Amino acid sequence: MPPVVNSVDPAQGPVSGGTTVVITGTGFTGATAVRFGSVSAASYSVSSGTQITAVTPAGIAGPVPVTVTTPGGTSNATVTFTYTAVPPTVTGLSPSSGPTTGGTIVTVTGTALTGATQVRFGSVNAASYSVVSSTRITAVSPAGSPGAVPVTVTTPGGTSAAAPASYFFYTGAPLLTAISPSAGPAAGGNTVTLTGQNLLGAVDVRFGALSATLETASPTEITVRAPAGSGLVAVTVTTAGGASNPLTYAYVAAPVLNAVSPSLGAAAGSTVVELTGTGLTTATAVTVDGVPVGFTVLSDTRMTAVVPPGPVGDAAVRVTTAGGTSGAVIFQRVAAPGI
Repeated sequence: MPPVVNSVDPAQGPVSGGTTVVITGTGFTGATAVRFGSVSAASYSVSSGTQITAVTPAGIAGPVPVTVTTPGGTSNATVTFTYTAVPPTVTGLSPSSGPTTGGTIVTVTGTALTGATQVRFGSVNAASYSVVSSTRITAVSPAGSPGAVPVTVTTPGGTSAAAPASYFFYTGAPLLTAISPSAGPAAGGNTVTLTGQNLLGAVDVRFGALSATLETASPTEITVRAPAGSGLVAVTVTTAGGASNPLTYAYVAAPVLNAVSPSLGAAAGSTVVELTGTGLTTATAVTVDGVPVGFTVLSDTRMTAVVPPGPVGDAAVRVTTAGGTSGAVIFQRVAAPGI
């Protein structure tokens, strides 16, 4: 005679399977199969002629008949086990931010993600998505507005709830409005300040093809240490929101002083001198024995400066530009003739 199934306990469990149930009835000795609907139990053991312990396989939400097969036949299909849908959860995003233009490939981690029918960034469907496993989905972010939105997953079990770990941050593209200084030495190493918008979270600051060393950052200001370089280069900032507009930075060779004319003058008075050399255009200071003096730039090779009164003897004259400080040329202060 075929076996008879009278009850199953518990009578429900998740669609993911794995529920251990006790099946009671008669004629179970020598059972060759236990099925939940058309799917064989993940495992089972016959405890006696009236009891079997089985582990449910994965299933689809809803009731399915539980049947036992023995050499005498297959049991009735009137006792059911109900698969209950488990709502998905989102427990993490990687990366958790991207540009407002969309297109970021995001790995969504969580639970009960199998059978996902929808992935949303806020109220907008993902550009595309692929269910990798019950705990992982790969999705492409759609375009969005600056700010944070929850990423939700919908399955037959429901829609995941928004949680702190489920938020994706849309970042506006960085915008540069100023660079200071806009020129510096070819050797690099000087500090440059960039101002603008959406600068926080900068992952790269480039001077041409070379990355600068990031020192400080805020939403509106970044300071970096410039790399070595030459000529005019474009400076850009890259964040999760994309790459900024470029600003121009000039690498300047160190100034060279060749001569001072006149090369001597009265120690008791001021003397206007002409300095000749190269790389003088961006002059920011002229010093005489380390003391700043007034100056006027005439061209890249000529400038005038005022040597103030001072002690009799040699005085070192130097020029500082965006490219550095020159070597010295000597101006000689002489005493007034005696009577």
